[in-house]
Amino acid sequence: MILFLGRRLGFGALVLLALSTFVFFLFFVAPGDPARIIGGDKATEQQLEQIRTNLGVDRPIVEQYGRFIARAAVGDLGYSYRNRQPVAEIILRRIPATLSLVGGAVVLWLLIGIPVGLMSARHPGSLRDRFGQGFILVGLSFPTFVLGMMSLYLLYFLPRQAGFTLFPAGGYKPLTQEPLLWLWHMILPWTTLALTMAAIYARLTRGQMLEVLGEDYIRTARAKGLTERRVIWKHGMRAALTPLVTQLGADIALLLGGAIVIEQVYGLQGVGQLAVQSVVNQDRPIIIGVVLLGGVFIVLANIVVDLLYVVLDPRVR
Repeated sequence: MILFLGRRLGFGALVLLALSTFVFFLFFVAPGDPARIIGGDKATEQQLEQIRTNLGVDRPIVEQYGRFIARAAVGDLGYSYRNRQPVAEIILRRIPATLSLVGGAVVLWLLIGIPVGLMSARHPGSLRDRFGQGFILVGLSFPTFVLGMMSLYLLYFLPRQAGFTLFPAGGYKPLTQEPLLWLWHMILPWTTLALTMAAIYARLTRGQMLEVLGEDYIRTARAKGLTERRVIWKHGMRAALTPLVTQLGADIALLLGGAIVIEQVYGLQGVGQLAVQSVVNQDRPIIIGVVLLGGVFIVLANIVVDLLYVVLDPRVR
């Protein structure tokens, strides 16, 4: 296990190195003068030279690359001259909102999606199966931003028009300061994200369980007199969990890199909204920091998924 984990960590480090190299050459070597972007059209040549010196872009490209990799390895993601703050500090302030959104939504979509998919698979062709497939179809058909705008209109705007407040319009309140207010502000974002993702997991669970329940070892377990509940949960679900874990790891990693649509709709000051603002403002250091952060989450998620494979599937061991 230790050797396996060591190999996965080594491969993950190589992936992050390759990503860092790609990002460096994309943003630092690509055409365009970052000093001009920062200084604006009215900056003098002397001011531009000073900005280039501060950024280090006047040095040889090999030296720039070495400094960039060395700093990134210790968590130094550079300095945002537009915000006049270190990039790492800016991102760290935004991570709690994204973690709150993703963490709550994951729990919610698993609690909805897996039971719906399991219900459909256990009763194929029945009314319950049609209900499950209808839920999947509706969930996959609604874009996230449409569902978010509908939620705001029905659960915020209309109640406000009637003279009372059911849910807030948006924004993020820190969990450490006011837990109940944090929960109140997160219910709509969680629900919006979870309903769309729950449809994906319901479809995946249904497909996997239909395949697993037709296997010989399931028929053998039933022939031995095991209860249907034990057959489903101990034998069926365990075999069906592998693709679910794979999908879950990828989804969590991508969302932690920034749930852009949800954060924009509900005004959550998260990593996704920060990425959008940075692209609009052409703030390259923050864009680089967000990209590298997303890469770290994806690598870590894949390592965790590989370790879960060992636990779930005896063939991997």
